[in-house]
Amino acid sequence: MIEAVLFDLDGTLADTAADLGAVLNRLRSEAGQAPLPAETIRPHVSKGVRGLLGIGFALAPGDDRYTELHQRFLACYGESLCVATTLFEGIEELLDSLEAQGIKWGVVTNKTSRYTLPVMEALGLVRRAACIVSGDSSPRPKPAPDPLLLASTIAGADAARCLYVGDDIRDMQAARAAGMGAIAAAWGYLGDGPPLEEWGADTIIRSPADLSRLLR
Repeated sequence: MIEAVLFDLDGTLADTAADLGAVLNRLRSEAGQAPLPAETIRPHVSKGVRGLLGIGFALAPGDDRYTELHQRFLACYGESLCVATTLFEGIEELLDSLEAQGIKWGVVTNKTSRYTLPVMEALGLVRRAACIVSGDSSPRPKPAPDPLLLASTIAGADAARCLYVGDDIRDMQAARAAGMGAIAAAWGYLGDGPPLEEWGADTIIRSPADLSRLLR
């Protein structure tokens, strides 16, 4: 019996790529560079600012200007957190279904709480979620199991009776380490690493409705 379903935020529960991509292209414009197309940016969104600065400026932590651009990115994103961000198609119906079945649901993301909570509030989900765990909520972020275990504790659920749904290989690694069911969301950003089929997921779902059917 599943007691709780936990979701990654960016690329799983909510489509945040347009807002994050707009910030990246704003920074590129400030640097005199042409904007990148959405399809180039999208696979890197689940890696957060690190991944976006990597694709946008070929920068990695420790490089010159990385810290400066990282801070500038966050400042700009804070001004436009939920302009074009929406729930993925079918997510609202999935959440309704979970609640109707008495299954708790929550969010575990590496996005810091400064940004997570306003996005969740704008989407109307804060009061519905059994837990919201951000990247600064526990000592180690995903792929460590810490935030997932914290989420299950807050939700009052046995970790072994939880599912974690995500769109990045780190999500599957975190779920495995936490002893949770690992569900890969094929509609997400998916990154540029190994193919989805090599992530070690228990199940790959192509749409939120697939999860509803699994839980019936």
